[in-house]
This record gives sequence, C-alpha cells and structure tokens, in this order.
Amino acid sequence: MTKQIVVLISGSGSNLQALIDAQQQDCLGGHISLVVSNKKRAYGLTRAANADIPTAVRTLKEYRDAGKSREDFDRDLAEFIASDYAPDLIVLAGWMHILSPAFIDRFRGRIINLHPALPGELDGAHAIDRAYDEFKAGSRSRTGVMVHYVIPEVDKGAPILVEEIPCKEGDSQEDLENRIHAVEHHILPKAVKLVLSGNVKSSE
Repeated sequence: MTKQIVVLISGSGSNLQALIDAQQQDCLGGHISLVVSNKKRAYGLTRAANADIPTAVRTLKEYRDAGKSREDFDRDLAEFIASDYAPDLIVLAGWMHILSPAFIDRFRGRIINLHPALPGELDGAHAIDRAYDEFKAGSRSRTGVMVHYVIPEVDKGAPILVEEIPCKEGDSQEDLENRIHAVEHHILPKAVKLVLSGNVKSSE
C-alpha cells in the first residue's frame, strides 16, 4: 500500500517542489495526499495545485480572533489531518509555526522537519542569518542542513540526515543561502524516502 504524506508549509514552497519532483520521478517512497499552509497567500499552495495535490489553509489568526489558543489550533489541525488523511508521515517544509504537544503527541515519531543548521547549532528561527553573521564575525567556518524528527523541544529531535556546508571566503549571504537551499532540495526527499522505507527509526 502506498505510504501517505502530508506536507506543512508557510511560504514559497521550494522544498515542497523538491518533494513533488521526487514523487513524479517515483523517488519519494510515498504519495503527497495533502499540503497545508498557515498562510493564505503562500505560493506553495499554487505549486501543490499545479501538481493536483489537495490543499488546505489553517491560520492561527482565525483562532486568536475567536479567543482560542495555540493549543486549540494545533489540536484541531491534528484532528483534521488524522481523520481525513491518516498520514504515515508529516513533513514540515518551511512550516513557520512551532507545534505544541497537542499536535506532536498525535503523530509522535511520524513528523519530520527540515532545518538549515547542524544538530545542536542555531536552533530556532533565522538560522541562516545567524550563521552568516557568525561567519562574518570570524567565529564560524561551516554550517549545514539537517532533517530530524520533531519533538516538543525546537530542533532537538533525532537527526535523520545531516549535510555540512562550508562558509567560503568572499561569500555574500545570498551565496550561502543558495548553497543551503540546494542542499535542502536534495536532502529532504532522501530523508522522506529513508523514513518511509523503515530504515531509520525515531528515538522516541
């Protein structure tokens, strides 16, 4: 039976596109059954529609406006995904919303995240900006990309795949970003296939 994947995005969806391309080449190990965005204008929604993948938009603002909590949002999102799509794997591909245990506990061991840093370094937001600032200050010579399991502690879950990226003399921030994004686009599909094959396990 084909493994089902749900992808969560917030922006342009270039990493989603890498997953779509891998799926179309039969290199993903599963089928993307849904793309969810927490931003109504995310271009990733267009990428999904162009590939005939169902989409959904769920925004935290709607919950805040209704006097509901982040946990309410996460719990309802988890229920929607679980009951309507029953995914084997959830992939956070540029999802800019920190998930609470209300979501994570529903899919423990079945959520992975792409993060532009090495394990134990530059956890949280703006990792590329921070890496470049440290490089320019002379305190960093390399950064990297990892795909890891999601746990409540941000970017602390067990790594699945890791690739180191050098910071090169004369790099602009754009140069470094481009190298990081190129690595992201090949490492994420590989990690998805690896997890769905059963050849890597969460330490949970």
